[in-house]
Amino acid sequence: MKQRAYNFNAGPSALPLAVLEKAQKEFVDFQGTGMSVMELSHRSAAYEEVHNQAIARLRSLLSIPDQYEVLFLQGGASLQFSMIPMNFLSSGQKAGYITTGSWSEKAFKEAELFGEPYHIASSKENHYRDIPALSELTFNEQDAYIHLTSNNTIYGTQWKEFPQTENVPLIADMSSDILSRPIDVSQFGLIYAGAQKNLGPAGVTVVIIHKDLLEKANAEVPTMLKYSTHAKTNSLFHTPPTFGIYMLGEVLRWVEEQGGLDVISQKNEKKANIIYDTIDHSNGFYYGHAEKDSRSLMNITFRLGSEELEKKFLAEAKEAGFVGLNGHRSVGGCRASAYNAVPREACEALSEFMVEFQRKNS
Repeated sequence: MKQRAYNFNAGPSALPLAVLEKAQKEFVDFQGTGMSVMELSHRSAAYEEVHNQAIARLRSLLSIPDQYEVLFLQGGASLQFSMIPMNFLSSGQKAGYITTGSWSEKAFKEAELFGEPYHIASSKENHYRDIPALSELTFNEQDAYIHLTSNNTIYGTQWKEFPQTENVPLIADMSSDILSRPIDVSQFGLIYAGAQKNLGPAGVTVVIIHKDLLEKANAEVPTMLKYSTHAKTNSLFHTPPTFGIYMLGEVLRWVEEQGGLDVISQKNEKKANIIYDTIDHSNGFYYGHAEKDSRSLMNITFRLGSEELEKKFLAEAKEAGFVGLNGHRSVGGCRASAYNAVPREACEALSEFMVEFQRKNS
């Protein structure tokens, strides 16, 4: 087999090789059914076991309390930007948004269609280089909810701890760092995440929602866009993305085999630090976008001295087998996304390439 690429794509991103190989073996005949998972009825016992095991594994890994529902939806995080205010924000109601990047800004704009969102804090004036200090945040007890994005793929910043919002539900878009570290789910009213970073292939959206919040949802919402519709039917109201859920379940099994989130978190910190240390010891040849105390362990963003030099760096990196190092099209620069499935060896290889490139171009 051809050597696999050093995959630093921001999403869809690297999947564990062991999971891909298992899926390959089961692709045509899943557990003796004579069919692929993609061919199974979503009402069949064989698929329901896949479905329920994936939910159980996610509950176990994230220590999700019983008072939360786990849903498998579609439409990505972008649909959640609309579903959340559609279900929980009414005309004249306010919701607080902490905007730390492009995705949280997009969520804010969707909320404007349904109620009165406002900015609790924003790092826009600092070009989204940092996460607001918890001490700077104040909350209105009358707000319908508070919304934040836990990790910013474009700018490379990440919340290290989350605000205590008391009786106001805290809602978090965790698309790009869910399952990368332990979290206290009980701090949140709702967590949502597109699968294509750490959970599995694109096409599945995970929602973890407190049952109390479900009961407060607006009644006049289209059936398919009600969280309650999916909670009542175990996410089987209509045909779910069955193969994506199967893959998600296998990724969760792989995380268990690695030792769980404590071990995964330690590995992620070590991987990211390999690249950050290279940046920090380059005497300014490379420089990071994010402030050091806000740096993401998932998305490492950096620049070089000129756009010409960046183009040369990216071209030579591509020739050397590195994929996905281009920064987001809206900001340029470089970005290495070191999600769970990116092996330490890929980060070490990138560090070595960066050091050698600096040597040749200084």
